[in-house]
Amino acid sequence: MKHLYLSISILFLLTLSAKAQESTDSLIYELEPITVSEAYMADDAAPIPYQNLNMNALEVKNTGQEPSFLLSETPSMTVYSDAGSYQGYSYIRLRGIDQTRINMTLDGVPLNEPEDQGVYFSNYPDFLNSVSKVQIQRGVGTTKNGIASFAGSLQFSSPRLFDDSSNTSFGLGYGSFQSYRAYAEHKSRKRNKSLYLRGSWLNSDGYKYRSSNTSKSVFYGAGIYNKRNKFKLIGFAGNQQNELAWLGVSQSKIDEDPRANANTQENDEFTQSLTQLQHEYLLNDRMTISSSIYYNYLEGNYDFDLNNYLGMPSTSEMLNYAFQSHFIGGFSNVNFQTDKLEWTAGIHLNTYSREHVGSDNTAGALYKNTGYKPEQSTFAKMSYALWDELTLFADIQYRHTSFDYEGSVPFGKMDWSFVNPKGGVTYRPQENMDIYFSVGKTGREPTRNDLFGGWDDLQADDSGAPLLSIYDPEYVVDYELGVRMNRKDVSLSINIYHMDFDNEIVLNGQFGPNGLALNSNVDKSIRQGIEANFVCNSVRAFTFETNLSLNRSEIEQQSENFDPILTPPVIVNQDVSYTRRHFETGIGLRYQSSSYIDFANENEIDDYLLVNWRASYKFKRVTLSAFINNVTDIIYYNNAYVDFDGINKYFVQAPRNYYGMITYLF
Repeated sequence: MKHLYLSISILFLLTLSAKAQESTDSLIYELEPITVSEAYMADDAAPIPYQNLNMNALEVKNTGQEPSFLLSETPSMTVYSDAGSYQGYSYIRLRGIDQTRINMTLDGVPLNEPEDQGVYFSNYPDFLNSVSKVQIQRGVGTTKNGIASFAGSLQFSSPRLFDDSSNTSFGLGYGSFQSYRAYAEHKSRKRNKSLYLRGSWLNSDGYKYRSSNTSKSVFYGAGIYNKRNKFKLIGFAGNQQNELAWLGVSQSKIDEDPRANANTQENDEFTQSLTQLQHEYLLNDRMTISSSIYYNYLEGNYDFDLNNYLGMPSTSEMLNYAFQSHFIGGFSNVNFQTDKLEWTAGIHLNTYSREHVGSDNTAGALYKNTGYKPEQSTFAKMSYALWDELTLFADIQYRHTSFDYEGSVPFGKMDWSFVNPKGGVTYRPQENMDIYFSVGKTGREPTRNDLFGGWDDLQADDSGAPLLSIYDPEYVVDYELGVRMNRKDVSLSINIYHMDFDNEIVLNGQFGPNGLALNSNVDKSIRQGIEANFVCNSVRAFTFETNLSLNRSEIEQQSENFDPILTPPVIVNQDVSYTRRHFETGIGLRYQSSSYIDFANENEIDDYLLVNWRASYKFKRVTLSAFINNVTDIIYYNNAYVDFDGINKYFVQAPRNYYGMITYLF
């Protein structure tokens, strides 16, 4: 409770400070588009590696697929999907670190669910269709709301409501595996009011047998502003129904039929919604206060065939796990700018509860429990231009969270507190060129799945005491050295990183009793490498973009050294596009080297080279697009594990597949 009082006190002081500034100010300004999310984003002065995705290029490639596939074209990102196709559940890793360690936000609102720290875009499909900006920060980066940014962060911005464009568009696409998407989008602005609305309907049978996904979503926004205030209401809601395919398949079964699905008659259904109310208040030409409140609701369930999971013949018995969660929070930031100084400070408070119900289709309800995980954090960051060429940066966050539990086993509330400092310097030897160095530290608490050792209902030992698996936090110190250059037709960014972990929680290649992947603490580990992004559009109508990632990571455990799993040493993405008048075509190549799938470093998935092709043509208000993915029709895996029986189980991805799309804009 003391942490809550501390945060409220800071907010009160910030408000008083803001009011004091207002009384001395007589200037009135028209506001720029609301910038709630900008408080957490990096700019040219930030001494960290970041990348603002080209939204025009993203729009050309966007067919409603999971965002993971488009994000994987950036440095150090890997992706795989359960169904082998582009819809349904997919997962990313950054620098070899799983997505529960990647902070994701929409306009500053945490998208990671607090208990398991994951994000499931498939709950609200076609999400990128409504996003106006995506910034990827690799490493600990700058302070964000929500879970720790261990591997990096993905920050999404909602539609820009206050620009002058008004339009309506329709889109319809169809492709392999009975995949289709239909959407309608409307955006309008009248005087000082604006409105945005998009609805999407998607389906795919999946590449694997019985791995279909049927999903729908809406995204909405409305705004109003005057000379000093802006209010913005945004939100989304989605529903998905899946035939599950989260078990890997042995090589022998893949050889018999690559579309084999190791899961049985297991299904799921989830509904999720997020509502956010934003306010921005301009105090004067140097100071702005932005605040938000939000509510995130999730409800759903999934089936689990325990007999099949254990390698025994399936029966009519089927387990089911059901969840319902409420995630309520708010944050407020103050931003102050002069010619040399930019200072931002803020607080974030939220409360979270999630009810878990386990049942059997023959025995009925088996258990019911509830997890509680509130969080309070505050931060301040500053960049100061010491000289025209040299900018100093400092950022510090205090974050406190706890976990409590109500169930059949007594549980004592657990608390974690973290002080996360970052600092660095950016040197600009010439215009459009920055050289930077930074050091940052952050800590992260284990997930509920880590705490409970993979059980959805907490287990007890013979004395009745709770059986906890991992409860110590993990820490990382991140060193980043890089250079950014932006010229008229060429941009280049290169960075070298060294991440030194203490007590890192890493995948151990095993799965728990509920089928979720298990982790283990390791004594010491490092991840280090080089990342580069190069874009050139100076060769007539051609554009070249290259992303390169070289990784050298190592874990030390009980005097043994080995490589972490699912961390390929080399990743290269190459995209070449040709644009002439209303026609665009491009080819994308991805090379991913082999990577280990077990701690013993005895088993691995092979390297692969993937080729995708696309083309589009605009005729007045109509755009026609065509895509061929996996042009060379290779069989490849980008995730696998060693099962109980010692046999490798793979997630095969789709062979050559096709997609066509038509959009109409007026």
